[in-house]
Amino acid sequence: MEGSGEEFMKYRSPLVSRYASKEMAYNFSDRNKFTTWRRLWLYLAKAEKELGLPITDAQVSEMESHLEDIDFVMAAEEERKLRHDVMAHVHTFAHCCPTAAPIIHLGATSCYVGDNTDLIMLRDGFDILLPKLARVIDRLANFAEKYADLPTLGFTHYQPAQLTTVGKRACLWLQDLVMDIHNLQRAREDLRFRGVKGTTGTQASFLQLFQGDHEKVEELDWKVTEMAGFKKSYLVTGQTYSRKVDIDTLCVLASLGATVHKICTDIRLLANLKEIEEPFEKEQIGSSAMPYKRNPMRAERCCSLARHLMALVSDPLQTASVQWLERTLDDSANRHYVTFGLILSPTYCVRFPLCMYSGGSHCPSPSSQRTSSSKIRVLSQQAAAVVKQEGGDNDLLARVQADPYFTPILGQLDALLDPKTFVGRAPQQVTRFLSEEVRPVLEPYKSNMNVKIELEL
Repeated sequence: MEGSGEEFMKYRSPLVSRYASKEMAYNFSDRNKFTTWRRLWLYLAKAEKELGLPITDAQVSEMESHLEDIDFVMAAEEERKLRHDVMAHVHTFAHCCPTAAPIIHLGATSCYVGDNTDLIMLRDGFDILLPKLARVIDRLANFAEKYADLPTLGFTHYQPAQLTTVGKRACLWLQDLVMDIHNLQRAREDLRFRGVKGTTGTQASFLQLFQGDHEKVEELDWKVTEMAGFKKSYLVTGQTYSRKVDIDTLCVLASLGATVHKICTDIRLLANLKEIEEPFEKEQIGSSAMPYKRNPMRAERCCSLARHLMALVSDPLQTASVQWLERTLDDSANRHYVTFGLILSPTYCVRFPLCMYSGGSHCPSPSSQRTSSSKIRVLSQQAAAVVKQEGGDNDLLARVQADPYFTPILGQLDALLDPKTFVGRAPQQVTRFLSEEVRPVLEPYKSNMNVKIELEL
């Protein structure tokens, strides 16, 4: 509890406790993260209702009235049991919304809330940062104007050179900051919403919910995107939005870090020459042992934080490079328990590769989504045990046929298991993406594209 001292009993990052602004710390807080998840579930339910799915006003109202009252203790206990953060919060939300429980997260995958929330936080983080940077530029511009004609010794190689002016030197700093604000604005405007894309980005689950109506699935994607405050969503995604987005975001921030480091290093050097000083407060202590000292501690801190920021760029580069096919969990898997309870499958180890069918469940109705998913999960794990532990064949289909729960759809199984029913809107997404985002980029280079290269599958 705040004020009780409990917050001092565990590690706290000084990046937050000492240096982050109140609004930026909240932007990336658990409170903001998980209330955003709930808002995203609300947006999805509203859009699905507007497009004709059997969702009631009462269900939507119930969700709206419980966006903020998150039981974090319950969510933590659910995650401990389920080992799944999103489903833990689905269960926690459903607990206080029993009427809406069957339609929370309907058709969605974990990245619907996870990735879309990250994009919202990035956008809002830019919106917090940009006005602050503009304020710095404005103040430094006033400084440059004030001292535009005040001569000072210039330095090259940190050796005395020709004269310049204090205002001109400040303009060198300003030029870099103006480049940074342009880069940040561009990165912010380039951000799109992941949208409503399903497990591998094909929107298959939503195409099924809307009985093959492609236009309604596209409209669903747009409606949720608009509710979240974005002008566009990415036309194609895998399970996640492209991790190149994270590279782009962190690169412009690291570039700003380089600018800050250069400016503050200059201030530190000039402080030693007695040409410029940081503000020094009335009771501020420069050194515990040398009372006459006035260390440039603000500039030093800026340099320290800037170095840390610049060093972070390698992380998203590595993460983006190892996102195999539709995605891997390399961006978070290093935080999971792996060795405790590790299960070895010796028969499976010598029987590789093994092609296992892992199609999604065709739920008889939205309200039975969880029951159907639970049944498929249990039967799949039983079938997997036969394959991995006993060296047998995958008998999942036989288990489904033998389970009374699936009796109503036995006559449809052949049609339901047609692989084409699981690709969703992938073909249409390809057509639109190539037409709107690839061909226009290539148009200026048509004359240079005489070499024909074919990719053989």
